[in-house]
Amino acid sequence: MWRYRGLLLLLLTATAIAPLLLLWSGWRVSSSPSPGQGEALTSASCRECHEPFYRLWSTSLHGLAMRPAGPDFVNKHLSPGSPDIKIGDSRYRVEIKGSKAELLEHGPRAERRYSISYALGGKNVLYFLTALDRGRLQVLPLALNARTKSWLDTTESMTRHFPAGAPADAPLHWTDRLLTFNTACFSCHVSQVSKNYHPDSDSYSTTWTEPGINCETCHGPGGEHVRVTKEKNFPPDLKIISVKQFTVEEKNHACASCHAKAAPITTSFLPKDKFFDHFDLVALEHPDFYPDGRDLGENYTMTGWLMSACVTSGRLDCLKCHTSSGRYRFNEEASANQACSPCHDDKVKDPAPHTHHKAAGNGSRCVHCHMPKTEFALMQRSDHSMRPPYPAATIAFGSPNACNICHADRSANWADRQVRQWHARDYQASLLRRGRLVSAARKGDWSRLADMLAFIRSSDRDEIFAASLIRLMADCPDERKWPTLRAALQDPSPLIRSAAADQLYSDLTAPETRDALFQATRDSCRLVRVRAAGSLAAYPLDLAPAGVKPAAEAALGELESSLQARPDDWSLNYNLGNFYLDRNLPEKARTAFEQATRLRPDIVMAWVNLSIASCRLGLTAPAEDALHRALQIHPESAPVKFNLALLRAETGHPGEAERLLREALLTDPQMAEAAYNLAVLLGNRGDVVEALKRCRQAASLRPEEPRYSHSLAFYLNQGGQPREAIQVLRRLIQRHPDFVDAYLLLGEIYETRGQVSSARQIYAEAARRPNLVPEHKALLENKLSP
Repeated sequence: MWRYRGLLLLLLTATAIAPLLLLWSGWRVSSSPSPGQGEALTSASCRECHEPFYRLWSTSLHGLAMRPAGPDFVNKHLSPGSPDIKIGDSRYRVEIKGSKAELLEHGPRAERRYSISYALGGKNVLYFLTALDRGRLQVLPLALNARTKSWLDTTESMTRHFPAGAPADAPLHWTDRLLTFNTACFSCHVSQVSKNYHPDSDSYSTTWTEPGINCETCHGPGGEHVRVTKEKNFPPDLKIISVKQFTVEEKNHACASCHAKAAPITTSFLPKDKFFDHFDLVALEHPDFYPDGRDLGENYTMTGWLMSACVTSGRLDCLKCHTSSGRYRFNEEASANQACSPCHDDKVKDPAPHTHHKAAGNGSRCVHCHMPKTEFALMQRSDHSMRPPYPAATIAFGSPNACNICHADRSANWADRQVRQWHARDYQASLLRRGRLVSAARKGDWSRLADMLAFIRSSDRDEIFAASLIRLMADCPDERKWPTLRAALQDPSPLIRSAAADQLYSDLTAPETRDALFQATRDSCRLVRVRAAGSLAAYPLDLAPAGVKPAAEAALGELESSLQARPDDWSLNYNLGNFYLDRNLPEKARTAFEQATRLRPDIVMAWVNLSIASCRLGLTAPAEDALHRALQIHPESAPVKFNLALLRAETGHPGEAERLLREALLTDPQMAEAAYNLAVLLGNRGDVVEALKRCRQAASLRPEEPRYSHSLAFYLNQGGQPREAIQVLRRLIQRHPDFVDAYLLLGEIYETRGQVSSARQIYAEAARRPNLVPEHKALLENKLSP
């Protein structure tokens, strides 16, 4: 997933801390009606003419996505009460008094009661909301298993059990902002919503037309439609969006706006809009997926859907199998396989040769093998990648497969032998190759980089796997990746183009990369433009080619708007602050970071970047205060100690700065920025030997960073090794031809060795570079003057 990479630009150098975009959200419906459709009404307005559909919708999971927990609901769905459930230091139970439900909390210090105001979901689990202070609706700590009618710990049930080596997961406290309805889940459970968040008071006055996903969510505002249909003669234009007229892609994108693990970049998605003009999509870079793309956590369908050959054919849309109210069309035994018959009629009519199971049994049901159900947080979900069983992937990655879901008493090795006996072609091989590439990239094993790059370039690459590999290359130091990532900006998939645009941030010194990114700010897809703008944010637009500057400015405006889309999300405020730092707007950056720390005072990186913005403004005392707040949260944090070291160095305490840099390196030996700055401090006090050692460390850890190689060459020359310094600078100029400091240092070394003609040749080569800043231009002209 995309991380806006604002650099931590503090004093001597920079370090990056990538924020976590924690709130994966669905559809943000525009509060403004579409042109010509009038005001939004309610579903009751549709009932007069569409009674049969209204009855189907009102009892569907869409219609019941959220409902008031009034007397009818309580009497129908809730038993007299729940047992006590211990969560942390408190005990909770639900009590029913008459037709009113309350949650009782016995805490260490007091007893509190919370009224149950609304219920969410109901297919697998019913979650409950209570009204808290400042307009917040909060998910309560107890939920109801809809199948067994038993009560459970809400957040414990959501804990992911990742494989070894992945980040650990732990339950949230129920009052966490991630469980605030107004922040995290409102947009796909109520209709025509206005969040109305007030940052100054951190409060909400959220409103919606009605709970649940109503008719106008998909058909647009109905006011004009109701008016014109009451006229004597129906006009040709009924002033309503007809989903029947949608293309396959438009139908799928409309559904994906809720059924996707996505990060919104606007608040204005409407039916017929393109998904990637409004959202980014999580892929296999996230540990909620197994390396082969099967679901581990909850992923909401869209990512798996895009791995389906049926979908990529362009012929399958959601409404082929589901009604617009969300029901499955083929629940009846007699019609179970008819969903697949339009394209696979031969296998539907005679399934046994294909399934190797009896035609009348479950083993010959298409969905049982191609869309097996798995469960997470008690939610049963079907695998919408529609791929065949891959027991070899279970052996390799621990992912589920349909064979062993049915034959739970047999091993994956047994299932693998069975499918290999049945199929002469090794159909599992291609998925295993892709999954192993993702697994290697997750582990930072770049010995497979050539294979990864070849896969991304291949004509038959899978969109999800390719985008995932590109995102996972963020920490890959190998410069062989850049040509492939630049070429990926031309890929037909906006997901791949946007992933490539995001990663090219680290190659801005290459003119061909900058040119490619500037062209990407003209892309037809908003997501690509926004990601390209994020990578270009720190580049001075004054140096941009004249023809692309307007597009770049517009894309930067779209990026800024996307970062302002959710003012109650700490990570968006944090990213907004990084954007303003990149644009050299430290006052705005400081305001954004302050808001991020107010929303989540426990996030170290927000305090660190607040210190950077403060320092840019000359506010050293607040900068140091922010870093000490960060150390209170995480006393061993290497980035905090690193930034505090730079601040102490700037304020005249080099000894303390050295100590902090050494501690940072002890905690994180891969922190190239700390090694580099330690080299600068050591060099300033005359310890050239260790300065050279630390520069080698920094340059080997971050070969793509030109300053580190430049400093390495400087200390090599200082240490009496000019020949190696010349070699380092020659390689640096080859990799980063616009890094003028390398030419200047190389020229000076040649001059001190008496090689004046070589020095002039290097200065002339530098003077021919485009986009020279005035200072460099004047310096080179002086060097080249007779």
